[in-house]
Amino acid sequence: QVQLVESGGGLVQAGGSLRLSCAASERTFNMYAMGWFRQAPGKEREFVAASSWIAGSTKYADSAKGRFTIARDNAKHTLHLQMNSLKPEDTAVYYCAAIDTTYATNWYEGIVAYWGQGTQVTVSS
Repeated sequence: QVQLVESGGGLVQAGGSLRLSCAASERTFNMYAMGWFRQAPGKEREFVAASSWIAGSTKYADSAKGRFTIARDNAKHTLHLQMNSLKPEDTAVYYCAAIDTTYATNWYEGIVAYWGQGTQVTVSS
């Protein structure tokens, strides 16, 4: 059974930073590409960033480029999302996700095999 456990959400002022973490089992972490999605109130869930099993392979949504950094801690089997220069429009529930392959060219909700429980990020203006 694949379990993804997120942590690190919270309330932050605009311009601030947060780091989200997603802990997974060793097998999951080594076999599957993993990423982050988010869902704002009244909106569909959208892709944010992803990291494949292939070292150095990352992908970002345009809204995340230059502000967010996704990184894998191989020793702790944990995926991080460092979010800087946060904006009120980044407010959403952030979900850790894993797909059942090592790499994906395009990330969207339909290819996700496993989801975390979600963690709330609120950015105040």
